[in-house]
This record gives sequence, structure tokens and C-alpha cells, in this order.
Amino acid sequence: MGSPPDETHGVNEQEFDAFYAASVGRLIGQLYAMTGDLAEAQDVVQEAFARAWERRAELDLGGAPEAWVRTVAWRLAVSRWRRVRTALAFARRQGPPAAVPPPEPHHVLLVGALRRIPEAQRRAVVLHHLCDLTVEQVAAEAACPVGTVKAHLSRGRAALARLLTDTELDPRTTTRLSEVRHD
Repeated sequence: MGSPPDETHGVNEQEFDAFYAASVGRLIGQLYAMTGDLAEAQDVVQEAFARAWERRAELDLGGAPEAWVRTVAWRLAVSRWRRVRTALAFARRQGPPAAVPPPEPHHVLLVGALRRIPEAQRRAVVLHHLCDLTVEQVAAEAACPVGTVKAHLSRGRAALARLLTDTELDPRTTTRLSEVRHD
């Protein structure tokens, strides 16, 4: 980057824009050749330019600002690779994910019906009936009055009853929302 800004150092916005326009394509091409990944090259070069912009008062166009941006971009790419390698090593140590059984038919019916009611009603019904929260706890989590939660619950249950008529979850049968497995 260079020495602290004075009359001969530092880059104004127009100079930085010209520097960027003149070198961004070349730097992306160079980083693409180094990394073998065009999207990665574009990302790290943009991040390096963002860092150069933040330090433009120290940037010396007479020096080697392009080399500085290229070095920063390369280091960013290496840092990303290390994070990915660490994450992959962790995933390998964990082994394959456990098999998850498909959802029960009752659960699929219920979720399908819940998707068709307004969000506020859906949230109140799920928190109260599936998460076993009290009306007061639902009100606190939803940041709304208890009366509003009661109204959402009442309307939501009525809407679900209409939507679940003539299904395995018909409220006229013995199955209740609380009996539906929700793990």
C-alpha cells in the first residue's frame, strides 16, 4: 500500500475508479488462472478491491497497487479453501447423516393445511399446540397481546377444521392436533 497519505500519496475516488476499471478484468483473469474457479476469482477480487477502497488514502498508484490487490485476493482464496477443507474434514469425521424416516401421513396433512392459513394464525397454532407453549408464552414470543393470540388460535383452529374436513385429521374423529407426532 505504501506510506501514510500526503500530497503525493493517497487516491481520490476518480483515481480509484480508473485504477479499478483498468485492472479488475486482468486481476480476475489472473486469479481465475490461480484458483481454477471463475466465480471464486470474481468474489475474491471484488473483496480485495473493497479492502483497497477502505485503504485508498494509503494507496499509492505509483507503487504496486495491483500487486497488493492480487496478493489480498490470493490470501482470501487460500483462507476460503482452508475453511472449506476444515468443514469437509469435520463432515467426514461425523460420518453420513442418520437416516430420517419420511413424515407421517398425518403430519403431511397437517402441514399442508397449516400452510393455507394466515401466518399469524399458523404461528400461534404451532407454538401453542405443537410446541406446547401457553397462550402467555406464545404472546411473549410473538410480541403481541394475549387477546390477539387467543383470536389467532380461535381463527386458526376454525380454519384448520374446515381444511381438514373429510381427511384423516377431521376434527370430528378422535385424532387431535396434540396427538400428531411432531418431532
